[in-house]
Amino acid sequence: MSVSMDVSLLQKEMRTELDHLLGWWSKHMVDRQHGGFYGRMDHDGRLYPFADKAIIMQSRILWTFAAAAKQTGEPAYQAMATHAYDFINQRFIDQKYGGVYWMLDFQGEIVNDRKQIYAQAFAIYALAAYYQLTGFPEVLTQALSLFRHIEAHSYDPEYDGYFEAFGRHWEPIADLRLSAKDANEAKTMNTHLHVLEAYSTLYLVSQNQEVGTALKRLIASFMERFTDKETGHLLLFFDERWTVKSKLVSYGHDIEASWLITEAISLFDEPNWQSSAKEWALMLARITAREGLDGDGGLNNEQEEDGKTDTDKHWWPQAEAVIGFWNAWELSREDYFQGLAYDLWDFIQKEIKDVQGGEWVWGRRKDGSLLSAEDKAGPWKAPYHNGRMCIEMIRRLSNSKKLK
Repeated sequence: MSVSMDVSLLQKEMRTELDHLLGWWSKHMVDRQHGGFYGRMDHDGRLYPFADKAIIMQSRILWTFAAAAKQTGEPAYQAMATHAYDFINQRFIDQKYGGVYWMLDFQGEIVNDRKQIYAQAFAIYALAAYYQLTGFPEVLTQALSLFRHIEAHSYDPEYDGYFEAFGRHWEPIADLRLSAKDANEAKTMNTHLHVLEAYSTLYLVSQNQEVGTALKRLIASFMERFTDKETGHLLLFFDERWTVKSKLVSYGHDIEASWLITEAISLFDEPNWQSSAKEWALMLARITAREGLDGDGGLNNEQEEDGKTDTDKHWWPQAEAVIGFWNAWELSREDYFQGLAYDLWDFIQKEIKDVQGGEWVWGRRKDGSLLSAEDKAGPWKAPYHNGRMCIEMIRRLSNSKKLK
């Protein structure tokens, strides 16, 4: 796609897509009988009303509707955000031991009470966004309480960083994995990235200095500890003393981190650090473009342990790459990055957006076939990556003039 496209047109397309996405979720996934949102819809559009409800999905929905309502002023989005908040507040928060549960059944009863730090982070992220929308002081109090539980139980004062998971009483557990595909290691880049994302929004809305200190610590870890000095990619799995346990590369996380770190550092008035972060973000964007993009315009999923490329095109790396490459253009003013953002948006519209069924498909293989065994909506698929792409791009495009 030509980089001469009018910014106002792209902004209009992003707003239209946001409305399509959130309209779909409002129409198909709201559980008005038991609260929150239904736990699953499969690729073919079959709803599973008795599916378990994951905190990851429910908190991502809350974040998206709250952020969209704040961005657009749309009352219907605020109503959906409140619906999501009420369910999380009433059912997911552990009133006795603190934190949020991992999984509830369709009626809101506890199925899995583990305290996954990744999940605590997403709850903070969602609550901070809802507080930013509403200004309700009790919501900020909840977010800060979750922050303090993470710092008290998960932060490692000896070696730095955050441990992955705990039992309901914050006791150690043997299986720390976020999902079956993950390595069972003490510390992971993915969890740290989403703690950083959550702390960034929490610090923005609270200006709490404890949060600011923890956020600075996380930023430093990404620019130093998580970055592979040989390849430039982010390292994913570690033991408690930061021994690297995997050489897997996630192109989506690389480009996602590039813009999230940029946003986090912008909260602090430290020009030298911001300059270093700019170079770091541009390095990740260039590596992602050089190694991760496929000839069809989409972003490959991963580079596996054996060096082979997983050429599946999952929905979420495409969305993160649109923001990440646009962020790289804002940092560098290199038209090259603008063109990549447009190309990814074009790929999404042609290959990932589900024109007939609504929302986006999980992804496609290199040969164009659909990953039809994966869900349309579920524990790992909410309107978060694609909704956030729209929200971020609307905001960024409002500060831009015509593309050159």
